[in-house]
Parts: sequence; structure tokens; C-alpha cells
Amino acid sequence: MKINKLAIFLIGLGLVAPFALYPVFLMKVMCFALFACAFNLLLGYVGLLSFGHAAFLGTGGYVTGYLMMNTGITPELGILCGTIAAGLLGAVYGKLAVKREGIYFAMVTLALAQLAFFVYLQAPFTGGEDGMQGVPRGMLFGLIDLNDNMNMYYFVFAIFLFGFWLVNRTVHSPFGQILKAIRENEPRAVSLGYNVNDYKWAVFIISAALAGMAGATKTLVFELASLTDAHWHMSGEVVLMTLLGGMGTILGPIVGAASVVGIQNYMSGGELGNYVHIIMGLIFVVCVLAFRNGIVGEIQKVIKRNFN
Repeated sequence: MKINKLAIFLIGLGLVAPFALYPVFLMKVMCFALFACAFNLLLGYVGLLSFGHAAFLGTGGYVTGYLMMNTGITPELGILCGTIAAGLLGAVYGKLAVKREGIYFAMVTLALAQLAFFVYLQAPFTGGEDGMQGVPRGMLFGLIDLNDNMNMYYFVFAIFLFGFWLVNRTVHSPFGQILKAIRENEPRAVSLGYNVNDYKWAVFIISAALAGMAGATKTLVFELASLTDAHWHMSGEVVLMTLLGGMGTILGPIVGAASVVGIQNYMSGGELGNYVHIIMGLIFVVCVLAFRNGIVGEIQKVIKRNFN
């Protein structure tokens, strides 16, 4: 499917979706879909497995929440500040992490993320284990009341479309082709004269900023910034979303995020609520063993096999 057709489909689906499904649920899906797209930019297109992306999700949320509660800025500026803060943190963490490879890269990102988690746990402005509650949604551009769920939905939808466009543009640019070359054969990329660490650092910053944007938006949606977003469990969830949907595909993270959030939402109110993590773990095992290309990846394989 060409990107223009894909864009038209996504926009059309997004415009009518809140009339069929609960807008807050859809907003949660879009926030996590943006988070998964940001993560997939690292794992799917560069081959870097980060176990610390929750730090950027949490940073975007806390910075935006603090500014919205204490400065009275408009929500678009709050989200922008949260995105920039996450990007800056990503620049520091990325500079330290990209010098390592494989499991060492993953462990460095996990250690740095845990450092951020304990800072947010102890910092007085975050509310500790209670979280930052009562974050106001505010007035978009000083004109549109975001306390109305439909107004908030279309604002979140616009942010998601921007993030999705940025990821797609990055992947299909000359910069993105170099990232794929690094993933496929890093020594060859080095031999061609590319400074591999600089490219990894740049994409790490982009990925961190987009994760922060997702966290900032999520904070406004739920009027809450909590430690859950900065916990290492959240880093594990985004790995599951990416692998379930299809690592290295454009639509995969969106499908994976929708699947995981949908399963969690459906089970949370029933008798299976206490077993959600076990069920998600089983889904992860089945996905890795039987559907290694994820939902979207497997569909693409079937299409290529039958129509090419």
C-alpha cells in the first residue's frame, strides 16, 4: 500500500472512530501507538534494543504535567516542552549508550532508565508513588476547551498523525536508508565512511523525543503523570507491542499497541484481570515462536507469496 493511500485510510478511520468507540480508549491506543512507533524506529530499523524507553515516556509526562499545573501554559506548549525535555534526556542517554552493542546496549539503557525512575520516585514535584494528579487539559491555543473528550480526541489524533508522518519520513529518507544499512551490516557501513555512532545517536534522540511526546499527550488525556510510565515494565510492554505488531514495519507498532491495549482494557474489568500479565507473557512467547514477523509482517508475507 503506497503511503498516500495509507495516509488517507488512517485519516479517514481516525475521523470516524470516536463515533463508534469510546474516545478515551482510542486516545490511549494512539498514545501507545506513537510510543511503539518511536521504539520501532530504534529496534526495527537500526537493530538497537532499548530497555529504557519508559524513561522518556515518563519524562515527557512529568515535565508537561508540572508545567500545566504550575505555569498555566497552553497544552500545545506543554506537550512541546515535554517532547524537548525527553529529547534532551535522550541526547545524554544516547551518547552514553550508542558506544555499546547488543546486550550491553540494552543493559546500559535499562540502568539509565532505572536511574530516572528513582529520581522521579524521590523528587518532591512528582508526587512519588501517588503520581502527579489533577493535571489540567487546558485550552488549546487559548480557544478550544480540551476538557471536551471529542476536542481532546482530535487534538491527540493530530499529534499522532504528525508523529507517524515523522517516523515514516525518517525511515524513507536517505538518513533512513543508512540506518537500515547499519542494521544489516554495520562493518560495511563503517567501511563506506559513515560515522555509525553519530547516526545511532541522532535516531536515538528522535526516538526519545517522540516517546516523550507520547508521554506528554497521555498525561493530558488522563490528567495524570505516574511512576507506571517510567517503570521498566513499560519498557517491556513496548517491546511486546512492537514484536506483536511487526518489527521493522510501518503499521506494525500501531497494530501491536492496539492489540495490547485492547486486551488489557477488555480483561481489566473481568475475572481474568489478575492474570493479565501472565496472558500477555503467553502471547509474547507464542508471537516469538510462531509469528516471528508479527501480525503485519505475516500478512505482508502472505500477500507477497500470493500476489507476486
